[in-house]
Amino acid sequence: MGELARWTWVDRVARVVTEVLAPSVLVTVLPLVVAWQATRAVGPALGWGLLVALTSSVLPMAVIVWGARSGRWDGHHVRDRKGRLVPFLTLIVLSSIGLALLMVLGAPWMLVALDVTMVAALVITGAITMWWKVSMHAAVAAGATAVLVVLHGPAWLLSSLVVVVISWSRVRLGDHTAAQVVGGSVVGVAVVGGLFAVLA
Repeated sequence: MGELARWTWVDRVARVVTEVLAPSVLVTVLPLVVAWQATRAVGPALGWGLLVALTSSVLPMAVIVWGARSGRWDGHHVRDRKGRLVPFLTLIVLSSIGLALLMVLGAPWMLVALDVTMVAALVITGAITMWWKVSMHAAVAAGATAVLVVLHGPAWLLSSLVVVVISWSRVRLGDHTAAQVVGGSVVGVAVVGGLFAVLA
């Protein structure tokens, strides 16, 4: 409580941004957007989008929150780099299960492509994290922006302002350095955006 009392209104805004635009939130919304683009039908879009959201966001986040509450790591954003191995492995395994389900069940290719890019990004950021603490907030936000640009055109480059705000929040809160959010953004654009542009 003492630490919270010392926060300025700017710190509080940064905290709200970090939570409202957390990777788990973006990874819940983006598959629904892509599923709608792929199907143009409410039922299939919800079904496919929620399958990806469940395996790539909801279930992994449930494991991470459980681990944070049981003291296995330092919070649901896992700030300590050394504590990130199990959360990353959980994300990779559950996302890979989701990808397998998409392929077996005959999901639209665009959604399969999105899931492939997300698994690839997890593997690469996980490998980087073994030596350096890259920002997953920035990576996911930048990757989502790149996907939106591929789907809807260059006007969606304006959504990169959201990436800037998220990155600012992570640095403001002391959870990342400027280099770490830039690194995350580069990975998000290069891996998620690049692969999605090629595959979709």
